[in-house]
Formats: sequence, C-alpha cells, structure tokens
Amino acid sequence: MTMLSVVIPAYNEEDGIAAIVERVLAIKPALQAVGVDDLECIVVDDGSQDNTAAIVQSFGERVRLIRQQNRGYGGALKTGFSQARGELIGFLDADSTYPPEYFPQMCKAALDGADIVIGSRMAGAHSEMPLVRRIGNTIFAIMLSLVAGVRISDSASGQRVLRRSILPVIYPLPNTLDFTPAMSTRALHEGLRMVEIPIPYRERSGRSKLHVVRDGLRFTKSIVWTALTYNPVRIFGGVGLGLLMLALLIIVGQSIGIGLGILSGWSFPQLFGALVLAVAGVTLYTTGTSFSYLVTLFHKRAIRQGLFGRRGNGRRIERHYWWLGLLAIIDGIGIYIAAVAFDLTNPALNYSWFAPVVSAMLVLMGVQLVSAWGLARVLAELSRREHEQTADLNWTYTPLTTSIEATTQTA
Repeated sequence: MTMLSVVIPAYNEEDGIAAIVERVLAIKPALQAVGVDDLECIVVDDGSQDNTAAIVQSFGERVRLIRQQNRGYGGALKTGFSQARGELIGFLDADSTYPPEYFPQMCKAALDGADIVIGSRMAGAHSEMPLVRRIGNTIFAIMLSLVAGVRISDSASGQRVLRRSILPVIYPLPNTLDFTPAMSTRALHEGLRMVEIPIPYRERSGRSKLHVVRDGLRFTKSIVWTALTYNPVRIFGGVGLGLLMLALLIIVGQSIGIGLGILSGWSFPQLFGALVLAVAGVTLYTTGTSFSYLVTLFHKRAIRQGLFGRRGNGRRIERHYWWLGLLAIIDGIGIYIAAVAFDLTNPALNYSWFAPVVSAMLVLMGVQLVSAWGLARVLAELSRREHEQTADLNWTYTPLTTSIEATTQTA
C-alpha cells in the first residue's frame, strides 16, 4: 500500500492553517485515482506563539500535530520527515500559496520513477509571485544550472514530493529557509531524477517571512557551497578560466590598439596586470581540479554512478599539467637569461623590473602546474584503489575446462 505523508511546517499561521489542512485532506480521492492508497497529514508547529496548535488539534485524528521549539523552516520539515510513515513524502507551506490539489499529479510522476518532483512556479502556470522574487528565482535557477550542469526552473520551490528512500542521500540539509535550494543542489549532484510539474502560485496575504536580500544571499551561499562539496572544479575552474580570459582580452586589446595606431606602445602596468590575472587563473583552476579528486574520495555513490567522470578521462586537462608546467618554467628561465643578456635588467631603464617579474611569475606558475599534476595523480590512484580492490575481491574464477568442453561439443 502506497501512502503520501504531507508535511506542513507552521510558525504563527493561525489565520491560514485550517484552510490549507482542509485542502490537503480533500485530495485523498484524487490520490487514490493515481495509485496512492492513503494520505497522512502532519503539521509541525515550529514554536508558534498564537493559536496555530489549537486549530490543528481541532481536526482530531485526521491530522498529526507535532510541536517543537523553533528550529526554522528546514528544521520543521526534517522533524516531519522523521515522523512520516508514507513511502512518498510531500510538503508545502501553511499559507495557501501552494496548491495541494497538484499533489496527485506530482505523486503520479514519483510513482513513474522520479525521485523528487518539484512544483515549479516558473514553468508557465499562473503565478502571482512578485517581480523581485521572480527575478531572484530565475537567478538561482541559472546559478544552479551552471554549477550542476542540469536545468531546473524553480530551485527554491516549497512544494515537492520525494521518495523516503532518498533522504539518506540528500541529507544533511540546513534548518533555515535555504532548505529547498540546498536539496535541489545535492539531488542534482547525487544523480537523482528530478521532475518539474508546473503549478499556479498565489502570493501570501500579509507580511511574508522571506527577506529578499538576507535570504537571497543565504540561498546563493547554500547553492555555491553545496556545489563546492561535489564539483569544486566547476566553481574554481569557472572563476579561473574567467581570469585567464580577462588576461587574454587585455593582451589582445593592447595588440589591436597598437596595430590600429590608437596606442603608441605596450602599457607595462596593463601587461603586468594581465600576467597576475593569468597566474591567479591557473592557480584557481588547478586548485579546483585537485579538490575534485579529494571529493571523489568521499562521494562513493557518485563515483559508482560515474558522475565525476562525465568529462572523460582522455580529455582531462590535468593530465597535461606536467608538460605545461615544465614549459612555463623553461620560458621563465629563458626570459630571465635573455633579459640579462640584452641588459634589460639595467637599473637605469624605467622598466628594468618587468622581465624579472615576468620570469618569476612564469616559474611559479610552472611549479604550481607540476605540483597540481603530481597531486592529481596521487588522488586519482587513491580514488581508484577501493574500486579495484572490490573488483579483485569479487572476481569469479571460470575453469578453463568448461570452455574447452563447450568448444568440443560444438565441434
């Protein structure tokens, strides 16, 4: 028998809690029509100071009331999840902004194989979401798409259905309002199947508990830091490549300016700035690749699913760090030797410092690349060791005589 447990976190919601509970209880026949046999409604009173708990108690045994000291939005949901009996767990807010009537459709998607079903406010259905929050949710969705490589239109939606069995995979999750974007980020990086169902959204009457700036920064931090624990190279590498592109643009811009006669000569301060950006970019990118190998040592499930090998071993640039590093070191030493040979380090020159600085930065960049290559090799070996150990222990011996007898019989 399949049961849906709907968890409603409530904090001082006496004005709307009765209405949303009645709407949740009313969907039971529609749930049965899609194959969900039973419904459990759980209200988690997260330290309310009004009549929220008393109103919920008036529903009697039809609703389970859990009372706790205030832990926050995510904390209330996790309490409800821990007490839920259903194979499927749904949740939504207590202020009737989300439509519980869409739970049957969302449960059908879950029964068809989805691990998490998101009620998307951004997927085309009528929405009363304010423009500022709509822009914010669009930014969060783009950010999540960039760090996870998968497109999700509403990473912060507060109406979802998920399988109980995935809770150990997506935990830990925060107790605060960034619970849902953190869940989306972890689920995507764990390779869980996420499906979005368009839902209408009605803006809350009265003052919202969401603070656009404070909670927006919290959502951003949650997405970025969660992504860093799974795929650091996407963050560090993205920033590093951005710095390298900026350095290249400075050099190309100067070249074009000189070629068109706009500039009379090279600007040494700009060239120095480009070099610093290039060194910083290489450092960040190599740091990201090294961190990615460290991450694989902890995320065993992701390794088994191949989520860390999407780029392909043959295309990983870290395999080329050693010769790129040696080339940078040789170039750095060569520049310094040439500068000394042509007297470019003469203190009488205005830019006598430039060639030695360029030489030093290239040598340091080379050392960074060679070190990163060595670290990547060691970490790759450690990440493969457990897999190869398991394969050796589970290897099954097949007697050669069996194959010979089969060949003889065939002949």
